[in-house]
Amino acid sequence: MKPGDHPDFYKLAPPPGTSRESTIVLDREGRFWHDGARVDHPALEEALHRWIARHPDDGRLILTNGYDWCYFRAEETPFVVRAVRVEDEGQRALLVLSDGTEELLDPRVLSVSSDGVVIARVKAGAEDARFSRHAQAGLAPLLVSAEPPIVRVGDVSAELATRAD
Repeated sequence: MKPGDHPDFYKLAPPPGTSRESTIVLDREGRFWHDGARVDHPALEEALHRWIARHPDDGRLILTNGYDWCYFRAEETPFVVRAVRVEDEGQRALLVLSDGTEELLDPRVLSVSSDGVVIARVKAGAEDARFSRHAQAGLAPLLVSAEPPIVRVGDVSAELATRAD
């Protein structure tokens, strides 16, 4: 059993001389920074994306690997859509997320930020994910109309409303 499986895992004090608060920041493009320096080791950055969660008591963003955890800050969304994979001639589409997971795209969960970036509700509607430029371009085969922007996957169409940031 990993320590993270213990019911009091998130209530335990941090190791001596440390804090649960960190200087780790996830920027708008999905890049991690620590003490102002870019985390540029690919395997570490991938791991950090997989470790994103919410603290079960206060709902703040945390990084946890099941053995330890800390708070971190996201400049915008905790997840990034890295790619859109269109299948079956537009009858099905998948979002490839920064944590390595994939989710079916429902056009009704999409909106557009004030700076023109597509945002999706992911993780059963619990989180937002900002589209990378690559992923946003991947919506092109699903775009029915540019003005207003309407996306169709299979029989489901939705207009991308501008969200209040």
